[in-house]
Amino acid sequence: MYVHLGGEKVILSSELVAIFDISIEKSSKISKQFVSHAIKEKQVMRIGEEEPKSIVVTKNTVYYSPISSATLKKKTNIQSMV
Repeated sequence: MYVHLGGEKVILSSELVAIFDISIEKSSKISKQFVSHAIKEKQVMRIGEEEPKSIVVTKNTVYYSPISSATLKKKTNIQSMV
């Protein structure tokens, strides 16, 4: 199964690790450290020009998606990821 993350970006659902609301970046010290490390390792990709609404973590990349975490959750049909 594929998951559309916004723009022209589509991933395999088997690559998906987690979906977070963008607000977690400001409210969690650990998430800030995680994203900072991913940026240093050049593993972060921003999708499109719009303001990001969610952070999607895959096995190899962290995506800033313009699609809300709730909408992405519905697309994946996974109940425990938001």
